[in-house]
Amino acid sequence: MKVLVTGCAGFIGSHLVERLLKEEFKVIGIDCFTDYYPREIKNKNIESFINHPNFTLIDKDIMELNEFPKVDFVFHEAAQVGVRASWGKNFDTYVKNNILSTQKLLEYYKGVKIRKFVYASSSSVYGDVSIPMSENLQVKPISPYGVTKLAAENMCYLYWKNYGVPTVSLRYFTVYGPRQRPDMAIHKFIKAIFNNEELIVYGDGNQTRDFTYVDDVVEANILAAKSDLVGEILNVGGGSRVSLNNLIRLLEEITCKKSKIKYVETQKGDVRDTLADTTKIKELLGWKPEINIKEGLRRQVEWMKLNFQ
Repeated sequence: MKVLVTGCAGFIGSHLVERLLKEEFKVIGIDCFTDYYPREIKNKNIESFINHPNFTLIDKDIMELNEFPKVDFVFHEAAQVGVRASWGKNFDTYVKNNILSTQKLLEYYKGVKIRKFVYASSSSVYGDVSIPMSENLQVKPISPYGVTKLAAENMCYLYWKNYGVPTVSLRYFTVYGPRQRPDMAIHKFIKAIFNNEELIVYGDGNQTRDFTYVDDVVEANILAAKSDLVGEILNVGGGSRVSLNNLIRLLEEITCKKSKIKYVETQKGDVRDTLADTTKIKELLGWKPEINIKEGLRRQVEWMKLNFQ
């Protein structure tokens, strides 16, 4: 079996590639190594498999490619990430990397028989709706990033509806773990604690997130790909809804260090609370999160001790 993983050098993509190689898939990865964060970090993400005999890297922008590999499965993880950076002049980049690139892949694979096209969506599509967030809620994204992820998600649905592309969209809820991007809160908090620096918290710290460990997200991708589901949208949430203040307390406990917190103004586009209703994915795929927040944080702290101290 051959698979294509876009964004293969990113946080989630690199974990997914490792899992697929362990299951003896032949993996073709695409990554254009955008400058959103240093290439050295992405190079480190892929060092465990860059020379694997069943892995091939295409170091290109999706929009620069005229054709794509013949594969059985497509995992579309590539995206321009970050809620706060998606405003203003940066929006063009989000449109290109999140909407246009998704459409280009779907347009190509509509004429090629594949078993599944798994799209990495985001809880950001929901906006400030009631919790728990279920897939049948009317989505109202409150950031440009969320708008582009929703547009790409809708693109997946219409290519399934009109051309039969076997798509499944997975809405990730705040993924964390080893290799988490350096712009994400947990990575920044741990690094600040290690270096005795201030932790910057936007708002009062009482906002909550449903944190999902990266291995659980990878498992959801594998199950979705191997299933008979098509045209579906599924939440992937870890069931660990924790306030940022309590998250920091857990990190203090794990690191045995006290933090210094600085509270600043809430950022536009940040939702107040997230919590996934995972009833649908449990019923349709038999998926449930395996790693609780304390164990997941411990693993990320241990990884960061080796890589960011």
